[in-house]
Amino acid sequence: MIIDDIEKRILAEVADIHKTPTGAYNIRYNGEAQDRKSTEHIIISNKEDGSGIDINIVDGTKNETCCIPVVIAKTGHHESVKNDFFIGEDCDVVIVAGCGIHNCGDQDSSHDGIHRFYVGKNSKVKYIEKHYGEADDGSKGGNIMNPSTEIYLEDGASLEMESTQIKGIDSTKRYTKAVVKENASLIIKERLLTNGTQFAESKIDAELVGDNSSANLISRSVATDKSKISFISNIAGRALCNGHTECDAIIMDDAKILAVPALDADHPDAALIHEAAIGKIAGEQLIKLQTLGLTREEAEAAIVNGFLK
Repeated sequence: MIIDDIEKRILAEVADIHKTPTGAYNIRYNGEAQDRKSTEHIIISNKEDGSGIDINIVDGTKNETCCIPVVIAKTGHHESVKNDFFIGEDCDVVIVAGCGIHNCGDQDSSHDGIHRFYVGKNSKVKYIEKHYGEADDGSKGGNIMNPSTEIYLEDGASLEMESTQIKGIDSTKRYTKAVVKENASLIIKERLLTNGTQFAESKIDAELVGDNSSANLISRSVATDKSKISFISNIAGRALCNGHTECDAIIMDDAKILAVPALDADHPDAALIHEAAIGKIAGEQLIKLQTLGLTREEAEAAIVNGFLK
């Protein structure tokens, strides 16, 4: 299945794949479907127009995993892929959808992934998304990723999304949209790290339309060197609901960070909260670690790693 050491390394980074995965999977390599497996309860098929894949998960599927990583290992490659997940009722599944780029030349390479989740009544989904980039020594081409995620939660459904981008992505524009119905819940945990002149923009819109619906949006980010991070979130309360959006960020060097958590309520029983904090690493933290024998650079790295966990 695995072609070379580059693909092996990237699959380990974005999807924790070290050999043929168990469960259902679809591995995309340089714009082509490289390997695929469906199971009795999770069926993966090509879209008729060739734009991506459909993943159908039958009612009652529990304790199963679907893994759909993407690897790009050439310069000048650009692709846009649309994947739709149709999750039946009363399911409990894990979905992994990482993407990694290895740029070996002087042209930009990019991946635009559009994922739509239709989650049936009383189903539970954990969605793990990791983005990673690397390049050959001397390569000047950029690694670009623009993921878009749409989430539609039926009554009693829940989705927890863990999104991580901590290395090698030069430019990213991330957009997440969610509609949450009665007794349904959404949790999004996002981690971003930028350095050099990298740019990362994340926008999240969550609409709570059913009674007792909830959303918890959490972003942690670190910007270093001359990089820029922008986080914009909005929770709209349309019913008796609970919403919370939070952005915590560390700024270093000559970086820039914008945090805009917003709330929009048009129902008297909508309870919405927002928080935002941007600051540098506390001097006493650095001093404490340095007294334990770490250099300043090692101390900063330890603090950043702990913050992003």
